[in-house]
Amino acid sequence: MKQRVHRVRRETRETKIALSLNADGSGRCKFDSEGMQMTGHMVNTLARYSSFDIDVKARGDMEHHTSEDVAICLGLALKKCIEDLPVKRMGFATVPMDDALVQVAVDLSGRSYFASDELLQPFEHFLSSFAANASINLHVAVLRGKDEHHVVEAAFKALGLSLRQGMERREGEVSAKGSVLLEVDDG
Repeated sequence: MKQRVHRVRRETRETKIALSLNADGSGRCKFDSEGMQMTGHMVNTLARYSSFDIDVKARGDMEHHTSEDVAICLGLALKKCIEDLPVKRMGFATVPMDDALVQVAVDLSGRSYFASDELLQPFEHFLSSFAANASINLHVAVLRGKDEHHVVEAAFKALGLSLRQGMERREGEVSAKGSVLLEVDDG
């Protein structure tokens, strides 16, 4: 059975990111960064709930740039995993965490769109960058919650569960369009 594993490296004047994603993993995460504890905690949460194995080494000049570039790399790696073989495509989850209740829905369709209720920054921007680079449709609805940490963590748990559903291997077609063939000449 083909393993869906992809690596992305991104280097700019502001950041250096190396990321590996195994979409057929066990929920293991290694997040090596300087001063990005909350981002590391959310990526670890995403890995655990999606059952993805994610390894990240991130260095940057400021948290905003580094977090955004981690999201870009994670999105690009997921896009390649989606392209590896047919997936069920859609997933959704509603997750409670203390005072927070958050609902997430994804469509791994190759069409990027992001909609969210206001989330604690930099995480709204992280999810927007992730969705754009993964070419997925991602909706995050905050149904209730006062503690921003609980809201963000519930969102990442729900995203992980949604991605786990959507990334399940499938037989047959799920789109009214049938199979979509898209060829891009990289050279």
